Amino acid sequence: MRNIGVVAHVDAGKTTLVEQMLYLSGGIRTPGSVDSGTAHTDTLPIERERGISVRAADTFFPWKGEDIQLIDTPGHADFAAEVSRALWALDGAVVVVSAVEGVQAQTEIYCQALQEAGIPFLIFINKIDRIGADAARVIDELAALGIPRPLPLCQQAGDGVQALSGEALEAAVEEAALVDEGLLEEYLSGDGMPLARLMPALARRTHALGICPVLMGCALRGQGVREVLDAIVTLLPPPPPDSGQLSGVVYMVEHDRMGRAAHVRLFGGKLENRDTLPAQEPDGAPRIIAQIRKPLAGKRVDTGILRAGEIGVVYGLTGIKAGDVLGDPALLAPQRRPRALAQPLLSARATAPQEQLPRLRQALEELAAEDPFLNLRYYPEVKELHVQLTGAIQIEVLEAVLHQRFSLDAHLDKPTLLYRETLSAPVEGHIAYTMPKPCWAVLTFRMTPGPRGSGIQYIDSCPSNRMGYRYRKQVEQTLPRALEQGRLGWPVTDVIIELIDGEDHHIHTHPLDFVVATPMAIQNGLAKAQPMLLEPMLCGRFTVPSACAGRLMADLARMRADFGAPTQHGDHLTLPCRVPAATCLDYAVELASYTGGRGVMALRPDGYQGVDVTLGQTAPRRGVDPLDVPRYILAARGALTGAEYSLFS
Repeated sequence: MRNIGVVAHVDAGKTTLVEQMLYLSGGIRTPGSVDSGTAHTDTLPIERERGISVRAADTFFPWKGEDIQLIDTPGHADFAAEVSRALWALDGAVVVVSAVEGVQAQTEIYCQALQEAGIPFLIFINKIDRIGADAARVIDELAALGIPRPLPLCQQAGDGVQALSGEALEAAVEEAALVDEGLLEEYLSGDGMPLARLMPALARRTHALGICPVLMGCALRGQGVREVLDAIVTLLPPPPPDSGQLSGVVYMVEHDRMGRAAHVRLFGGKLENRDTLPAQEPDGAPRIIAQIRKPLAGKRVDTGILRAGEIGVVYGLTGIKAGDVLGDPALLAPQRRPRALAQPLLSARATAPQEQLPRLRQALEELAAEDPFLNLRYYPEVKELHVQLTGAIQIEVLEAVLHQRFSLDAHLDKPTLLYRETLSAPVEGHIAYTMPKPCWAVLTFRMTPGPRGSGIQYIDSCPSNRMGYRYRKQVEQTLPRALEQGRLGWPVTDVIIELIDGEDHHIHTHPLDFVVATPMAIQNGLAKAQPMLLEPMLCGRFTVPSACAGRLMADLARMRADFGAPTQHGDHLTLPCRVPAATCLDYAVELASYTGGRGVMALRPDGYQGVDVTLGQTAPRRGVDPLDVPRYILAARGALTGAEYSLFS
C-alpha cells in the first residue's frame, strides 16, 4: 500500500498526470481533461467550469500488486490550506514541475513543507515536449532551493526522454553506493548496470530524504507516467506498522447526499460500521459510524471497515471537522500535523437577501466545518456574518458554491486585510461587577506584552481562597472572546495574561457573572496602554530576469520590504525578502507584466510585526463595547434589544 499526494503549482499539469495514472491502472476507461471539465478528480461544478482544482480529491487504484491511495491537491495558492491538511494523510508525494516555467512559487512552498514533515517525494518534470522545455535547468533550480539531491532517473532527449547514461548514471550509482558499497564495485568491474539494480538502495536513500528522484515526460501524451507509477511503488515508503491502538486524523470534510463525509487517514487500530466513538465535545453524545466507503475514480465503494494505513470516507461522525483527531492524539507523530501552508489574510462580510440570512448562516457553518480557515464569525448585534479568506480567487469560488450548492443569492463584500494588535507596555485590568444585583464578580489581571508570535498565554495566580474553581474555568474559557477585539478593533495577540486576584460571593454571585466580567476587566486593561498595531508579513523570494532587477528593488523599497543580497542563476536574479502583505497582495499581476511572465514571486506567511497605525488601519467595533459598562451589562443580560443579543445565547 502507498498513500501518495500529488502537488504542484497551478497549471503544472498535476490533474492531467492523475488522470493518466487512473487510465493506465484501469481505474477509468478514458482520461478526463481539465480544460473540458471532465477530470474525474474535479467533481465540483466550479472546478469543471473554471478548469482548476479547489478541493483535495482522493482516489484508489492498484499498480503491480500494490494499492495506491492517492490525493490530488489544488495548485492555486488560495487553496493551500487544502494541501496543508492533505499532508496529514501522506507517506509520500509526487511534485509536478513544468519543464518550461520551472520551479514556481507554490512548488517551492510545497517542497519545503514536505521536507519539514519528513515526507519523501519524487519530482516529475512535465511538459518536456513544449518549446522552451529544459529539464536540466529545472533540476538546477531544484538544487538551488535546497531540495535533497535531485537525482534524475532518466534524461531529456529532444521532446522525449531516454535512459540514463554517462555521468548521470554514475551519479545514481554513487548515491546507491552510500547504502550498498558493493554496487559501486559491481559497476566499476562490469560493463555498466541497469537502473533497476540500484532501486532498492535508492529507495532507502529516498525514504531518508537523502535524495529526491526525478522523472520526466509529458502527462498529456501519457509519456513517462508508467515510470512515475513504478517509482511510487518502488521508491516511496509504505505506511508505518500498525500501533494496535486507534489513532487517525480527519484531513478533509465534505457533504454529499448521505450527509457529512469525513475523509480519514488511519494510522493505528481499525474502524468498522456501527462502531461507537466518544463525543467530540464533553457534553455531546457518542457518535456511531453509519458507513465506511473507499474513494474510487470519482465514486465511493462500500467497504464497512477501515484498517491502519488506509484512507477512507466515514459517515455518521456528527460535529466532526477537518483537523479533528480520532483516538488518542498522543499516538500521532508530530509530523502528522504539519505547519499550515497558508493563513487567512483577508476578511469579508457575507450578505444575502433578508429572507435568506438564516440559510446563509447555516450554509457557512457547514462550509466552515469543511474548511476551518474560514473562521466564520456571526455578530448578532448587527446581524453580520464574516469569513476569513486567503485570496481573491477563493472569494469567487465561495460565492459560486453558495449559489450552486445552497441556491443562495449570496455575495461577499470587498475584503479587508486582517491586522492584529498587542500591548505596548505592561498594565493591569480591573473590574468590580457588583451592580445591579444579583451579581458579584471581581477580577484583576496583570497584562504583559509577549514575544512576537507567542499568541495568548494565560496564568492563574489568584490565591486559592479568593475564587471558586468553576469561576476560574469561566474566566479561562471566556478569554478568547474577550480578546477578539482590542481598542483598535482587531484581535489581541502576543500577550501574557495573569489572573492575580478575584472574588466571588456565596450569595450574590450569579453562575455566569464571571463570563460577563472578564471582557470588562480585559478591556479596562487594554484601554490603559497605547495599543500596538500588528500587520501580517510574508517572506520568501522574488526571481526576475537580470534586466528587471532595478525595477524590482525599487518596488520592494516602495513596499517597505526588507531584502537580502541577490544571487545570480544564469540570466535570472533572486532576492530573498520579507514584505508586508498589505503592500504586495496585488503585485503578482504587475510582476508578470514587466517581466513578460518570467518573474516568480514565492512568498509564504511569516507572522506579524509592529507598524504605525497611519500605515495600517483600524477596524470598527462590532457589538457593545465592554467599556460602555451600563449598556454592556444590559446587552449581556439580554435586556438591551431582546434576548438574541445576550452574550449567553
